[in-house]
Amino acid sequence: MLVGSTVQEVIIMVLVTFLFSALLMPLMKRIAHHIGAVDVPRTDEGNRHIHKKPIPKLGGVGIFLSFLFGYMLFGTHSVKMNAILIGSFIIILTGIIDDIHDLRASYKLIGQIVAACVLTFYGKLLIENITIFGWDPIEFGFWSYPITIFFIVACVNVINLIDGLDGLSSGISSIFYLTTGIICIFQSRSGSLEMLLSFIMLGATLGFLLHNFYPAKIFAGDCSQFMGFMIAVISLLGFKGMAFTTLFIPLSIIAIPILDTLFAIIRRLLKGRPPFEADKQHLHHQLLGMNFSQRTTVLIIYAIDILFALTSIFYVLKDPTIAKIIYIILFFLILWFVCYTNIITEKRPPTMKEIKEKIEKRK
Repeated sequence: MLVGSTVQEVIIMVLVTFLFSALLMPLMKRIAHHIGAVDVPRTDEGNRHIHKKPIPKLGGVGIFLSFLFGYMLFGTHSVKMNAILIGSFIIILTGIIDDIHDLRASYKLIGQIVAACVLTFYGKLLIENITIFGWDPIEFGFWSYPITIFFIVACVNVINLIDGLDGLSSGISSIFYLTTGIICIFQSRSGSLEMLLSFIMLGATLGFLLHNFYPAKIFAGDCSQFMGFMIAVISLLGFKGMAFTTLFIPLSIIAIPILDTLFAIIRRLLKGRPPFEADKQHLHHQLLGMNFSQRTTVLIIYAIDILFALTSIFYVLKDPTIAKIIYIILFFLILWFVCYTNIITEKRPPTMKEIKEKIEKRK
């Protein structure tokens, strides 16, 4: 297929799903208010909420419905697609229940694992073997199932956990879908399932972002898991052959949420806290602490993520050597940020008030 005609089809695909999603969101807001799926700011949980007034959730449901609409118009039937649809429905159902009545983290994890099992056992989307640096391939055998399930659940959670500012998770997800779609076009994978899903999800997520960017009129809610789930799906579909780079490239595009989650786990473990306990030390909190506005903070994170995305495109389509140099530079910039901020450990001495609070907790 010619690139010109492919781009034309892509524009139509993205535009149709974008318009459907954008027009659907006002209805999702009304439904969210009707069933009580509203994010009310609270002072508990470490006072994590940044918004000051109740915001309707279920934006993730709107993205899911727009994805279904796009698939019905542009998709084709297959066993893999059946598995993706079933897994997506489980993720969305879990998210809807949590948006109405807060679920325990363990229950949400069960839903994510069940959805991942559908993909691996029924859809046969598996990381079966891998080659690193040209060495002999590592065969995972039976372990390919738990490894793939862990990968899917991890992608679901890194997007869900970074969903802390207006337009943050949806913008990062949009950058991922656009980047993988571009790579598919230039690698002559036009018409492939990963390209189809990338651009359908791009349109659906951008339509939501129109209402979700600061100041947000609707949140994705816990259904933001769906965006992470589709990132995992597209990454697995694009895992061609055994080369580690075919899995590393999509992961590098979402490097920011992955690193933010990793830093959060390390930070909490160092403080003797549960690794998934909520706090206010995420990347976006660090930038807000530098007196950046919400809008500017989100745009800064977008810019960093776009830099990773462009480097990934350069790696695949142009010169891997130069791309590796840029990756190293980005790594040292991240290392500097870790040393400069409180994202892992406190960089300032505790105040007397904080010392007294710690003493009181120990009594």
